[in-house]
Amino acid sequence: MDKKRILLVGLLPDEIEAIKEQLDYGYLVVAYDMLPIVKLVEDILYVENPNRTDHFLAVDRVVFHSIFKDDFDFITLLALWDGPCLPNANGMMDLRKRIPGLARSLKASKFNAIKRGMAIGEQEWNAKKESVAKWGVWHCGEDKHKFKGEYVTEETSVIEEFIEGEAVRIMIIGDKYWQIKLTGDTWLKSIHNEGSWEMELDEELLNDSQNIAKYFNMQMIGVDYMVGKDGVNYLLEVNHIPNITVFPFIREEFIDYASKWIQY
Repeated sequence: MDKKRILLVGLLPDEIEAIKEQLDYGYLVVAYDMLPIVKLVEDILYVENPNRTDHFLAVDRVVFHSIFKDDFDFITLLALWDGPCLPNANGMMDLRKRIPGLARSLKASKFNAIKRGMAIGEQEWNAKKESVAKWGVWHCGEDKHKFKGEYVTEETSVIEEFIEGEAVRIMIIGDKYWQIKLTGDTWLKSIHNEGSWEMELDEELLNDSQNIAKYFNMQMIGVDYMVGKDGVNYLLEVNHIPNITVFPFIREEFIDYASKWIQY
């Protein structure tokens, strides 16, 4: 029996070893902590041999779990390949860029009541209410600015009213899911802050997140909401690569799910 070659990208060494331990003898693993050199030739995906830079290896499946500054072309190549990829490459491509990803996600969510604006490039803006400008491709509180009154965008930004309330994330891996409370010392909230942890699940938020995951055909996803003080839920953004390392129970489920998915 020919062995299947699995490409792992962006995983930590202990995560790679944990996945390897669950695979049987029918699989070969090539792992890169950074973006590897790849090419697509007549629908066959090749990755550079880590031991021979003049040699490429054909790949059968890909597990991709990281965010790199210049990974959009890599994800697009995976989508064009259209082979088995975790998460789904087309979904990652649709969500990778913050503003287009948000615009697409709002079509799949019923919690889309925030009235948003958008400035292209450097533009003057005057907000009568406290507002937030978001730009770039990073999450976890990066590339955001809260303001009221006059503001000049430095690059293309989506601008939305600042909502007071509780920030939460619905995390989905396969048929498992959790609701995580996002915390922070300022208005910026993240799973990386002390005090962020699993909380009681809101079925409405879960159903909405599951609809978003289905819309993008994503096996795993992280969806951030604001539960407003006004009692209304608001979709904030969708994470195509939600962090799996902060919470041990999520890390364990990811390793188990990825290992089973590889051998499916």
